[in-house]
Amino acid sequence: IDETTYQLALDENLPGKPLPLPEYAPHLTEKIRKEHPGKRIETTIDFSLQQKVNNIVKEQNYKLSQNQINNLAVLVLDVNTREVLAYVGNSPTTREHNNFVDVIEKPRSTGSILKPFLFASMLDAGEILPNMLVADIPTTINGYTPENFDKKFNGAVPASVALSRSLNIPAVRMLRDFGFQRFYNILQKTNQKAIEKPADYYGLSLILGGAESSLWDITKGYVGMASTLNFFNNSSSEYRKNEFVEPVYVKNHEEIDFGKIQQKPSVWNAGAIYETFEAMEKVNRPSGEENWEFFTSSQPLAWKTGTSYGFKDAWAVGVTPKYAIGVWVGNADGEGRPGLTGIQAAAPVLFDVLNVLPQSGWFKMPYDELVEVEICSKSGHLAGLFCEETKTEWIPKNGTRTEACPFHQTVFLDTSENFRVNSSCYPLSEMVQKNWFVLPPVMEYYYAQLHPEYKILPPFAPNCLQEGEKLMAFIYPKKNEAVLLPKNFNENVNEVIFKLAHRSPETTVFWYLDSKYIGKTDTFHELAVSPKPGIYLLTAVDQDGNEVREQIEVKPASQIP
Repeated sequence: IDETTYQLALDENLPGKPLPLPEYAPHLTEKIRKEHPGKRIETTIDFSLQQKVNNIVKEQNYKLSQNQINNLAVLVLDVNTREVLAYVGNSPTTREHNNFVDVIEKPRSTGSILKPFLFASMLDAGEILPNMLVADIPTTINGYTPENFDKKFNGAVPASVALSRSLNIPAVRMLRDFGFQRFYNILQKTNQKAIEKPADYYGLSLILGGAESSLWDITKGYVGMASTLNFFNNSSSEYRKNEFVEPVYVKNHEEIDFGKIQQKPSVWNAGAIYETFEAMEKVNRPSGEENWEFFTSSQPLAWKTGTSYGFKDAWAVGVTPKYAIGVWVGNADGEGRPGLTGIQAAAPVLFDVLNVLPQSGWFKMPYDELVEVEICSKSGHLAGLFCEETKTEWIPKNGTRTEACPFHQTVFLDTSENFRVNSSCYPLSEMVQKNWFVLPPVMEYYYAQLHPEYKILPPFAPNCLQEGEKLMAFIYPKKNEAVLLPKNFNENVNEVIFKLAHRSPETTVFWYLDSKYIGKTDTFHELAVSPKPGIYLLTAVDQDGNEVREQIEVKPASQIP
């Protein structure tokens, strides 16, 4: 070069460092690179929405990181097209906290996030009604003892309330009744790819996080439910065979194959889905969202949270007629943290995303899959002959197979209405006939504590025969249940508490192991005992001679802190 060019080159300003490439969806970009190598791909991402969700994730990640919760992911799908509208595979944290991991695709413990699928399955099969009372009592099934999050028992709760409150004991009992193999088969139809081991491997824990699934597949399951309901309402009450298809993120993609049109659903009918969404819409929203109905910018949402054992995974999934939102919060390395629950950690993210989405309205009722019937106001069952108060409700058509109310019965009282009587001890002409709401003893024991309006059935008059009346039942231990004798740190055997429910709590109850008298109880029928290992016949006899008995096995247990 000549001297002039040389001098000009020296005088020219050095170019600045190249600006970093924008990273609005880095995990989706990496997914595209792997699945479509060497190709130029235009995505279905809504750029404006992606930016808003990125900002939400950034803000929520800062709050969560104060509790050493470092990772979260959000997926937003279009219900009707199955297109991915927003894809945030992880929070903008550091490499030390595994920010490179695409959590949307990683299987994690499901917690309670599958409960709506079971609720819909039982509605679809005609095995429950939406507000039918289900038992929430101490339960042990083949050595498995589920607990509610608050460690309490409600006695009996409407099935929809058990779902909206995410009660574990009713869910496990419902799965036992429905059959975990049947439920497993249904999950396979929704294409939950990580639930791949045989049904027996999961057992009843399947409903409480015993299985793993990914945020992609969980959200896909809920979007399939919403799409099934939408298509049924917008067509001639028909279904498509393949509603649980894979979402798409490539723009101008091939037409999605939803399968042939058919008269029956492949998974759940529209009536069961609608009633499930109705129950999910009634879940109490997180702090700051309680009065959502009063804000015009807010909208209804069918949603569910989940929390895995050990507080390692927090889930929240919600659907409207137009959108499905999936949220996972936790640590990619599996570290659990206090407060890492669906309602505290994931739900706020869910509702922040909902609030930046356009209005969707609510799902239309699928009248062709519903029927209007008389329901017992107290039990939620089909109204029976002895139900005093009834109401009209829409239920899935198969719900007409369920039994009429088993809890209302007619009873005969003396003129004071303080005692029950029968023809062996009281004049027929003086008997007072009344209908009465009566729960089984153990359900009644817990239900009555929470429902002061519940009226205990009056006892029989002293001179009347009781004709096989079941007045009491063991709460713990149950028949053929192993009773463990834990030791404390001093190697001393702790006492075991036997517990019983009696329809007349003030009655004195006498307790026996085999033929040996071990004590008596009044009002609160709990007895502390220290039996030696062995097989016993446990007997309880009340002051009127009524008796319950069952065989139990007492076993030594290893030291428990």
